[in-house]
Amino acid sequence: MEINKYVDHTILKADAKTEDIKRMCDEAKSYNFASVCVNPANVKFVHNQLKGTKVKTCAVVGFPLGANTEKTKVFEATQCIKDGADEIDMVINIGAFKDGNFDRVYKEIKAIKKACGNKILKVIIETCFLSDEEKTKACELVLKAQADFVKTSTGFGTGGATFDDIKLMENVIGDNAEIKASGGIRDFKTATKYIELGATRLGTSSGVKIMEGQESEIEEIAEGAEEVEIEDEEIEEEDY
Repeated sequence: MEINKYVDHTILKADAKTEDIKRMCDEAKSYNFASVCVNPANVKFVHNQLKGTKVKTCAVVGFPLGANTEKTKVFEATQCIKDGADEIDMVINIGAFKDGNFDRVYKEIKAIKKACGNKILKVIIETCFLSDEEKTKACELVLKAQADFVKTSTGFGTGGATFDDIKLMENVIGDNAEIKASGGIRDFKTATKYIELGATRLGTSSGVKIMEGQESEIEEIAEGAEEVEIEDEEIEEEDY
């Protein structure tokens, strides 16, 4: 499994400095991650850092609360794309959704998808605030609006991705969209489990740690194979 291709290498903390963002870009280029995900103010810098590579520039919109107006989110997405964003991760209006104002949420996603054009749109539904019934409804709205991904979390809520959420989301969307798991993914074993359950992207600031975990597992497998070979050789010597 080429787990690097699933990783959106993420740096969204408020105190992120230019040197921190550059380091994330360098790491993403080194491991050939799917993207580097940043706040809108850093999109142009990241786009320039990633030029000439296959690593995409990902920007968040309406982040992290989702409480901006629709016009603000559309403008933000449009500006991010102008600055070089290949992908947009937007947060739904969670309050409107909890009010049952589903038409408003749908129209907002639809408007941002239109602004994205042929760029990828991932829709953050912030699962930690939703019941299973609401998660199902949110996935249905994302499909109706023809967005590309349903994403679990901002990482700034009361909880992140869970295995049960990915199972639920996979059951709802099937092959009609993709799933991004984010929030609390910090090691290779956990990352692999999310992929096995159906996630095709992982939002994490621990991409390097995950890759080191993969490399460690590969080494363990190789060492195990060597031990088996040695044991086989010993058996053959005893037979003769």
